[in-house]
Amino acid sequence: MKSQELRELAPELDPLRIGTGWKVEDLDKMQIFIESTYGDSHPGSAHLNELVGYVEESLQKVNAKGAKYYATDMCDGEAQGHDGINYSLCSREMMTNMIEIQYEATPFDGCVFLSSCDKAVPAHLKAIARLNAPSIIIPGGVMNAGPDLLTLEQIGKYSAQYQRGEITLDEFNYYKHNACPSCGACSFIGTATTMQIMSEALGLALPGTSLLPATSQELKDVAKNIGGHIRFLVERNIKPSDILTKEAFENAIMVHAAIAGSTNALLHLPAIAHEAGIELTGEDFDRIHRTIPYILNLRPSGFYPAQYYYYAGGTPAIMEAIKDHLHLDVMTVTGKTLGENLEELKKNGYYERCFAHLKEVHVKREDIILPASKPLNEEGAIAILKGNLAPEGAVVKHSAVPEAMKEVVLSARVFDCEEDAIDAILKHRINPGEAVFIRYEGPKGSGMPEMFYTTEAISSDPELSASIALLTDGRFSGASKGPAIGHISPEAASGGPIALVEDGDLIEISAKNRTLNIVGIAGKRTPLNLVDKVLQERKEKWQPKKAKYSKGVMAMYTKHAVSPMKGGYME
Repeated sequence: MKSQELRELAPELDPLRIGTGWKVEDLDKMQIFIESTYGDSHPGSAHLNELVGYVEESLQKVNAKGAKYYATDMCDGEAQGHDGINYSLCSREMMTNMIEIQYEATPFDGCVFLSSCDKAVPAHLKAIARLNAPSIIIPGGVMNAGPDLLTLEQIGKYSAQYQRGEITLDEFNYYKHNACPSCGACSFIGTATTMQIMSEALGLALPGTSLLPATSQELKDVAKNIGGHIRFLVERNIKPSDILTKEAFENAIMVHAAIAGSTNALLHLPAIAHEAGIELTGEDFDRIHRTIPYILNLRPSGFYPAQYYYYAGGTPAIMEAIKDHLHLDVMTVTGKTLGENLEELKKNGYYERCFAHLKEVHVKREDIILPASKPLNEEGAIAILKGNLAPEGAVVKHSAVPEAMKEVVLSARVFDCEEDAIDAILKHRINPGEAVFIRYEGPKGSGMPEMFYTTEAISSDPELSASIALLTDGRFSGASKGPAIGHISPEAASGGPIALVEDGDLIEISAKNRTLNIVGIAGKRTPLNLVDKVLQERKEKWQPKKAKYSKGVMAMYTKHAVSPMKGGYME
């Protein structure tokens, strides 16, 4: 084992471990790296140390020794409304780097990861691929819904309503005080829950363990029984490189399509694939989303809170519904194939345990996970648009776009930061028929923050949500809905066409044809060859904006980040 080889090379290791609290008899055991994002940072991480304790106990039962490491994550929700959100995507990279440092400084025989939220789960998945040591991830679960199924993604809507004077302060405070009644990831299909599901869809989490209620006994039982699973992987030397194949990533994209997952998965899955030496493109997402039906009736696109996901059978039930499309022969952390796992779950009482919870909430399974033959939408939720405005691509959750806005020509209204755009929206200075641009918010521009408050302000305004579109080189919260197009690449800070758009230019959006083009100048339809000529003239006069950050991690990240459509990782 790697740990025992290390003891031979570094004789100081034994006394240092004993000084840490290890017993002499622990030194000869299989040594497991336990990495969690535990901290008081937010509900998705505050509960993880209890699970870490269970993992430690589980390892002891199988004659292995665990060592606890921590790289606490930030909360995108707490970072909203100020420059803290700029650090979000950067934090994924820095957490991955910190985990690499922790592990490589003193290598272990295997790894158990515990995380719940937006950048934590992607960071752990990137680290798993990079370290390539036998590893399992335990998703940290989802929080309970509040009164009347209140969930956090509704707060943006209520905030906009309060600012417009449509609800009282007491009403607004009630929603704020009751939206997060427990620990766990926010209870809707946002980035956190999407990426927990992706960890299982990739084969790195045990079957049926993604998106368990964070307060449930079932989640505690996963941690209490993980020791035998990681020992099995180490003894058979089953590594992430055996699991993270192109077919495994295609499976994950299929599940992403079926659940109408967060658009941020298009940042995270390509970045994880990059660590595994696999290229994952926007075209892969678009191709797969065209063939997989959207069948999950959970918020923000559907009705129920994500707490109900497990009750309806969880990720295995999603996979069963789209089974004919999946690569069933891929390896997983069970040491068995995906197909074998799915068959075993049908025999071991898994679904009966899930469905028992449905009786308690008086909901039918088919109300949450629909049959593939009767989907919410014949296609997955994501479309990749390309054209002279986005030569490398852009992302839209077309399932959340009003039908009238899927094929439309709009007049450009340009803003160079989100603050100016949301001010104009809230003060009713945006007109129907406009394409609102927020640029210089990509990875190189400002770190690629979410445009959550802007999308909520639009979607909570019935007139605007049915008549305007939001376009940006930034990204959106996994909870966002409405006519929002993000990840426009190349980004403005790199001199992409989005930097050259001017007020009054005509923007043609076609979800059907997967195109995004500038088709007019100064309000007049213009042949595309002449549009290209005008853009070239503008490009010659264009000057890069001064870098937003000149020191610290953000200066490092914005200097080295790749484009949104490549995954926003650091080169």
